[in-house]
Amino acid sequence: MPYGSIRPSSYYDRTFRQGASLIRARRPYLFKNALVGVSIVGFTMAAYVYTLKAIGTDEFEDVVPAQRREG
Repeated sequence: MPYGSIRPSSYYDRTFRQGASLIRARRPYLFKNALVGVSIVGFTMAAYVYTLKAIGTDEFEDVVPAQRREG
């Protein structure tokens, strides 16, 4: 589809910036979406830090190295 045949959206202006109607439509969801995003990132970082701390304290004393075969 050639670029010239794309219909312009009513939510964006000629320079493809958000129009006032799109900003008004997204406003009620902005805080909730930001809160969910921060929660997901926080949980991910907490799991990552916990995992690194748990692995860092392990001495791996119970791991037996593989024996080399002679032959």
